[in-house]
Amino acid sequence: MEIIQIVGIGILATVLILVLKEQKPVFAFLLTTAAGILIFLFLIGKIGTILGTLERVAESSGMEMIHIKTVFKIIGISYIAEFGAQIVRDAGQESIASKIELAGKVLIMVLAVPIISIIIETVMKLLPA
Repeated sequence: MEIIQIVGIGILATVLILVLKEQKPVFAFLLTTAAGILIFLFLIGKIGTILGTLERVAESSGMEMIHIKTVFKIIGISYIAEFGAQIVRDAGQESIASKIELAGKVLIMVLAVPIISIIIETVMKLLPA
């Protein structure tokens, strides 16, 4: 029933933010950021469980751990970039949010190059010469 706690935090933070926004917009933004971080902290344990399960499945299938760890890093970058961009958007800085998203995409591509190379090599081996 963690979702009830998460929704409760979200609703409580929203009400407080709406009250503070008129008088103290800086505090409203800080409360927005704190609520987002608190909700994220609620989910870290669940994310760890998912990653552990996927790691065990990858090990039992004989998949190289370097590849699965790279995929985990890619997923992490995407979540962190999205989270950061949303916080910056909440502050009204759409341009900076777009740059954060772009940086996340570039970093994902950098990490994906070795995996893409392996896929291309595998396909080339399967094709008749």
